[in-house]
Amino acid sequence: MFLNTVLVVLTDLAARLLGNTVFRQHFHLWLSAVVMFGPALNLWVSQHSVFAKRSHFLYRMFLRSGWGWTCIFVGSFVFLLSFSIRRSLSLSIRHLSRLGVAGGLWLGFCKLLDLLENATGSCYEPLLSGPEVTNGQPLLVLREGESKSVCLKAGMVWRGYEVSEDVFLLCLCCLLLAEETAVFGPYLSLGGISDAPLRILFLFCVLLLALWIFLLLCLLAYFPQFPTQLLGGALGCLSWRGLYQGWYRLGPSWCCPGRPGMGLLNIKTSSADTTEDTKPNHEN
Repeated sequence: MFLNTVLVVLTDLAARLLGNTVFRQHFHLWLSAVVMFGPALNLWVSQHSVFAKRSHFLYRMFLRSGWGWTCIFVGSFVFLLSFSIRRSLSLSIRHLSRLGVAGGLWLGFCKLLDLLENATGSCYEPLLSGPEVTNGQPLLVLREGESKSVCLKAGMVWRGYEVSEDVFLLCLCCLLLAEETAVFGPYLSLGGISDAPLRILFLFCVLLLALWIFLLLCLLAYFPQFPTQLLGGALGCLSWRGLYQGWYRLGPSWCCPGRPGMGLLNIKTSSADTTEDTKPNHEN
């Protein structure tokens, strides 16, 4: 009983925050400011911290499979919420298709960025010994015809145009999580049924959003790379704006899954209005 009360209080508070109009309208601006000014945190953080190592557990466990974690928790929440309201498998799949579209966009951009890096970059082999080494800096010899992946696996140096895929992924996941979980607040305010499994999934999504923000701050503070991280953040924000603020606003159709809550919250509202209208008739 006590744990259920704690769960209800925590999820209600988080739902009010994520469903707040001010938060929804300004979260992307706050995230953009974090990406722009986050590297300045490097002046205050300690390079001896455990988060200054790329081999840290959080980087290996979550960052390398960030999209998978996001799909698992957000997909489960979206499916359970939509199916519990309408009991329609087709509607639930339509809402889940937003994750598929975002995942396809992310993979497409990653492939495009990889092609761009291979086309604009070059591989260099450092000469670690000999008279060519001056001031502790080895001479770099150009190796033509090598791709970035082969170059780095061989222990050589790759230099070229890059966009931070980690920052791109984290920004996209943060904005996606904020959009998909924002409907839970209005759903609760309309008197929607919220049992423990749905609340637990929502809480996991909120915790995942907090983790992505924390990892984003760690990357910016401990591994600053300007302007590659800024470009990655800009690409993530543009992807979110093109989907959630552009295409999904067209409304649900065969070629558009619609915005989060579309076809769910309005059904809940109409059913509540119908109940209120029928009450006087029963009294009479």
